[in-house]
Amino acid sequence: MTGLTDLTAVVTGGGTGIGRVTALMLVERGANVLVVGRREEPLADVARSHPRIAHQQADVGEEADVDQVVKAALAHGDRIDLVVNNAGAFVGGALEGVTSGQVQHLFRANVIGPTLLARAGLPHLAATRGAIVNVTSTYAQKAAPRAGHYAAAKAALESLTRSWALELAPQGIRVNAVSPGPTETGLLAASGVPAAMIETIKAREVDAIPLGRRGEPGDVARWIVALCEPGWVTGQIIGVDGGLSVR
Repeated sequence: MTGLTDLTAVVTGGGTGIGRVTALMLVERGANVLVVGRREEPLADVARSHPRIAHQQADVGEEADVDQVVKAALAHGDRIDLVVNNAGAFVGGALEGVTSGQVQHLFRANVIGPTLLARAGLPHLAATRGAIVNVTSTYAQKAAPRAGHYAAAKAALESLTRSWALELAPQGIRVNAVSPGPTETGLLAASGVPAAMIETIKAREVDAIPLGRRGEPGDVARWIVALCEPGWVTGQIIGVDGGLSVR
């Protein structure tokens, strides 16, 4: 029994990677979890793993979809205590080739989606004195050639995290973020990076990380879950990156 028993959490990007492991860890600690994402099958697969996990196919960059997410969470747990904004998107490339569509996609996934879901969940989080946990990136604070707009979108989410923490503290809502380094999540493949290039990128990342390996989803998820636990922490960005941010 923990402070999460019978609480209801919404986890975006919950079908794979960090989101999936976060959902499973939350359930282990007694929470009810709604996993959200754009692909039905991975979500359904997670939901089949435990009766306290439900799923909702949705694009949280769409206001109508966000409304359905809130309804599904209330139907599943009759309350909303935790919002984990894990879903995101990556597009790499040099400045000379970037398009407005790519920039809009990055900010829609990494900034607009978390904003819409946090806003929709706000009255329920206020009622339960709940928490929001955003998932950002080491590169929000670390220069990254050919990933500048991704880094900028994640930096925006970190800024929102701190601002929301101050804004929502009078309602008892805590807002924090976890900032992962390179992690085995499939994000590179999903962004369309060729397989051969992915292996090159991974090798370079391992060379740059002081602890000598890329992260696993569980390395990050355990810190997300820790920030979901009731406590006295708000407005913080927790780096989980094998030391990459201090190199």
